[in-house]
Amino acid sequence: MLSLATLHRAVKDALSFASSQTNVTEVEVFASAGANLTVRLNYTSHIPSNGVEEPKSTEGYGLGIRATFRTPNGIKTGFGSEPTDLSVAGAERALEKARAGAVADAAFVSLPKHDSPQQPALRDQEPLANYDPALMRIGGKGLVNAGWSMMHRALDTFQSSEDLMGLAGSAEKISELGLILGGDVVMLQDRMAIGSTHIPKIQTDQNTLIMSFATAMIETQASKGSGWSVGSQLADFTGEAAAEAARNAIASVDGERIPTGEYNVILGPQAVAEILEWVLMPGLSLDMFFAGASPFMGKLGKLVASEDFNLYDDGASPNLPSSKSITDEGLPAGRTNLIRNGKLSGLLSDYYNYQRILNDATGREKLGTNPTSALDMIAPRNGFRPGNGGGRNFASTPGAVSTNLVIEGNRANTQEELLQLVGNGVYIGRIWYTYPVNGTTSGDFSGTIIGDSYLIKDGKFASPLKPNTVRMNDNVLRLINNILGIASQRRATVRWSSDQVTWAPEIAVSGYGLEEISEYMEGV
Repeated sequence: MLSLATLHRAVKDALSFASSQTNVTEVEVFASAGANLTVRLNYTSHIPSNGVEEPKSTEGYGLGIRATFRTPNGIKTGFGSEPTDLSVAGAERALEKARAGAVADAAFVSLPKHDSPQQPALRDQEPLANYDPALMRIGGKGLVNAGWSMMHRALDTFQSSEDLMGLAGSAEKISELGLILGGDVVMLQDRMAIGSTHIPKIQTDQNTLIMSFATAMIETQASKGSGWSVGSQLADFTGEAAAEAARNAIASVDGERIPTGEYNVILGPQAVAEILEWVLMPGLSLDMFFAGASPFMGKLGKLVASEDFNLYDDGASPNLPSSKSITDEGLPAGRTNLIRNGKLSGLLSDYYNYQRILNDATGREKLGTNPTSALDMIAPRNGFRPGNGGGRNFASTPGAVSTNLVIEGNRANTQEELLQLVGNGVYIGRIWYTYPVNGTTSGDFSGTIIGDSYLIKDGKFASPLKPNTVRMNDNVLRLINNILGIASQRRATVRWSSDQVTWAPEIAVSGYGLEEISEYMEGV
């Protein structure tokens, strides 16, 4: 992995070169180096050739240049990037790509400046806690060892289960039940540097993240369980995600079906994060207001959810794993209150959209308030360049991207209190294929319950819900307004192929729409 010093020098040289070129009025240089180290688990007790697959890891570096050009037809803006070459010659090629693709943009004001309600980043502060030198140094051997650790934790859990011994007849015959384990361990290593005409002091940042995902099944019992973990330190990894998946698969044996209807439910952390990230969050991005595609059009500062519901994004907290010292625009990362006490209190924004709304004649109509009176609500704290699978990507331009999403309730319920509030209903632990329907403005969504779910009877957990037998069909706006309670405890969850972290609690909701899936595939 390239050092911060190398990236710093590359940005300094490229910025000096690009700034001196004919007709260049503004320029920004962003350089990054990153690695995605992934190992996949694959075990089936009754099929040979199982274990930890060969690591599938990628590493790359390069630089990207955003620039404005003075042309006979007015000012034009463009972006170009160059991989694997941080020399001045590489910067020259990137700049020419930016010049060749430059277009006139009436909404463009300038490249990022320190002119929003944010203070410049403090570069002399101690590094954030989400960087671990040990994780930055890890290689293929350490990655494979992490995979084996996950595998062994799951198999030990299966083999020591008295419930499975009872089903199989003995410990030796447990494997005949059809034990299946799959999952990934992902380690992200990330470094960047940025400098520009308006923020000429070169800024750098580096981050690490380790994530694990596991799904366990007992094939003869049609049971399934999942587990996950996320942290910024190598010491955060224990392999527990696979053990959790195995425990949940065991707990889901003899699952029941339920008929179509409306139920009081408790959404577990993974389900909450899935609905939040795929259905709710797109409507909380400033660019969606320009497209008229948010269900919250004209509602900034107005009540949109239960007064017990709070949601914020905090990209600078030293205690949260996906925090950054600066954004990928060279601006300070920070906290944006998105929904506070049920009111729409802010939006995710990058600098381009921040400036665009301030100069939009219809900005008041789109937001529901004068943009100039809501500067802190729309400040550009989330201008990031996400790579495929996470990290920062030199070949991308910034967009509004969340970092650490946190959900809080005002009443701080315990799980036992949530169960009592539900009475009779369903606990929904894991869902997938969650997506909006009827357009993003409607808030309607659908998804499938695939595991870690249980019936609730008389305020207590009862029998497991049979996996893949129920679909969700509901509306996210109705969901956040029909909240019965929100747990005080939260758990970090990660969206697949992303480094955005959601700290999600269990949330109890009334009248949740569930639809039974046909039984025709069972027994096939």
